[in-house]
Amino acid sequence: MSSRVTHAYSARSAEYVHNFGSISSAHASDRQLISSWAAGVQGCIIDAGCGPGHWSGYLAEHGIDVRGVDQVPAFIEHARAAFPHLCFELRNFDRLPDETGRVGGILAWYSLIHHHPRTIDVTLHEFARVLRPGGTLLIGFFVGPDVEPFDHTVVTAYRWTPDALRDRLRAAGLEVIETHTRAGRDPRPRPHGAIIAQRA
Repeated sequence: MSSRVTHAYSARSAEYVHNFGSISSAHASDRQLISSWAAGVQGCIIDAGCGPGHWSGYLAEHGIDVRGVDQVPAFIEHARAAFPHLCFELRNFDRLPDETGRVGGILAWYSLIHHHPRTIDVTLHEFARVLRPGGTLLIGFFVGPDVEPFDHTVVTAYRWTPDALRDRLRAAGLEVIETHTRAGRDPRPRPHGAIIAQRA
């Protein structure tokens, strides 16, 4: 994630935590998808771009071994206070400290939406590097008719077609095993997507 994105979220961190810092703000189908995926992961899950830590907390409540990673200091501070029993690291998840092939799963829930199409491959290759054989990645993203930028509330984000994102995942050495789409909720009914991909 670029420093521009980090600064933009830092400036609006309190607003973001208020609006999205609770699992109650998540769509019911998203909670079902993430919990069912996580239940099948063998080993630790990295919540990459964990924000205020609500998804990490949710997974931990379901008995999942999880740790959060984010670049925004205010998010990590909030997450550590809200979930003191969990591990949250302030770092760039484009460069993870984990040994190759040791991670069971990675949750990147709307945390790649600000990655430019020219740079997202770096992150996907890093995710593939740390995943163990058979480990899985779950990505949440905004769906569009093409790969295109749009004016996100915080800072410019990108829509992806499922096919385009699948191609990038395959190029990184990840095999797509599930693709999901759903309509967004009012007042901003953006189409949403999710892909589960597995390390070969």
